[in-house]
Amino acid sequence: MEQDSLQEIRSELVSRLRERSAELEDAIFNAVRALSEPAESEDAEYRAGLRATVAEAVDYALGSIARGGEWDGEMPAAAAAQARRAARNRVKLDTVLRRYAAGDRLISEFIMDEAGHFPTEALRRVLSTQGPQVDRLMAAVAAEYMDELEQMRRSPAQRMAERVQRLLAGDAPLDAEHLEYEFDAWHLGLVITGARADVAARTLAAGLNRQAMVVGRGSESAWVWLGGRAPLPVADVARYQSAGVLGEVTLAVGEPRRGLEGWRLTHHEAQAARQVMLRRPQPLSRASEVVLLAAVLRDEQLARSLHETYLAPLDDHGDSGAVLRETLRAYFAAGFNAATAAAALEVDRHTVQRRLRKVEEALGRLLHTCHAEIEVALSLEELDDEPVATTGRVRALGT
Repeated sequence: MEQDSLQEIRSELVSRLRERSAELEDAIFNAVRALSEPAESEDAEYRAGLRATVAEAVDYALGSIARGGEWDGEMPAAAAAQARRAARNRVKLDTVLRRYAAGDRLISEFIMDEAGHFPTEALRRVLSTQGPQVDRLMAAVAAEYMDELEQMRRSPAQRMAERVQRLLAGDAPLDAEHLEYEFDAWHLGLVITGARADVAARTLAAGLNRQAMVVGRGSESAWVWLGGRAPLPVADVARYQSAGVLGEVTLAVGEPRRGLEGWRLTHHEAQAARQVMLRRPQPLSRASEVVLLAAVLRDEQLARSLHETYLAPLDDHGDSGAVLRETLRAYFAAGFNAATAAAALEVDRHTVQRRLRKVEEALGRLLHTCHAEIEVALSLEELDDEPVATTGRVRALGT
């Protein structure tokens, strides 16, 4: 087979695969999530990074197919970052590499789905050059992982982080002396992100007269607990954030909780708030205000179910679907007051009421029986148009 002809086939194949890239990414992402470990659940950045890594890895694979076996493209940045996150989160290297192998198998299946459009010998040659490229990528991922692991072993701070992770998971007994933190107290969990996040945490603790436990998570993120004899109001933290004394950082905040179990819970809440913040960047996100949204973000199928049940029917009304959404948002923001919503929309109250009746007809149910579900579905739809703050764009929900 002539080289020029093979190159044309490669280009056409990649073009066809790119048309199915959303389907391909979803298939690989689902396979990746099936190979999950309990250690992955406590880091919002890690979960969000999975989708970004899949997207970049697919793009890398398609670049490899287009250029052939001699291509020497750089390792995707998201893959390198995710490998280091995996090491910090105690995800086994075997699990990480099995995910790349699963992705490679799915890409091969998608290539073979195109068999009816290309000569069998050409597809065989394409597949024969894919193996070495995948091996090279997996070797680079493993090197990043092991490098991060070695740094953790050398660093006292990383050893502390390891102890904290084991305690969060319930895999180790409480060792307050080595952690230098009082657990029989009230705690407020935070995830602080930005330059010198650890300094911001110490500044906040000093200003609020609280004991601090600070665990670094990479160069610009920290898990933080502020402890004391009385609950720490989140409003006090918000005042420090708005005053600008903490620098250019963002705060994801849990709720005040007591004791060891409270220490775990407030951290889990802060991680949930951080997951939403990754999709909707803002200076401070409080768990109690986004807990339903965060819970749905963890389940992609549930997120799709909410959309199909409560928003998709509105689209049957054509262009008015967007108007109905806007009216619902105004109505909810107005505390279910049609007159206030009408003023915000600059229409009369009867127009708002007619639109709300149209929503009820489209859904086949009364608004007061499902307003919480609709609000969450609307918020999810807004998040789907937001970038992920640290890992690039994530197309679908549930990362």
